[in-house]
Amino acid sequence: MRVYLPSTLPALAGILRAGQLTAGPAFAVTPLLREAYASGDQEELEYVALTAAARASLRMLAGDPAAAPRRVVLAAEVNDAQVTWMGLDADSDPAQVILTAPVLIAALVSAHVDDRQAVKDIRAAVEALAAADEGDDDALFAVDQAEGNELGWYATQELPYLVER
Repeated sequence: MRVYLPSTLPALAGILRAGQLTAGPAFAVTPLLREAYASGDQEELEYVALTAAARASLRMLAGDPAAAPRRVVLAAEVNDAQVTWMGLDADSDPAQVILTAPVLIAALVSAHVDDRQAVKDIRAAVEALAAADEGDDDALFAVDQAEGNELGWYATQELPYLVER
């Protein structure tokens, strides 16, 4: 099963040093997501899951002000037994899952990272998150602006170079 794991550049550096990602929240094409997007094909549904992980990365950036303002999403292939579905919860995203076991670096298939040109939009979105959560229209617009930036694709062998920059 393909899962999308939110991260940041400093967290990615730690993952590379450790050789694995810890168990925790991730995003995937779940039955709930399929139901929510009945007309979407697999590729479209994976893009929705990746976008949800990018939103979670934005929240991680809000929790680490020293991190470079670039969203990071890691894609991995894991065994279905490593994934627990969140189920129907008003507060959870239909793509959210929980990984019950660490994910080895070898399971990573790619990374998706904001280009440096997105930094201004990402920084503004991080600063606006709290107000966006409260429904502030200007703050919601700032978060939407950040999500308008497409994440660049990186092969796994490029990951060490991402964290060196």
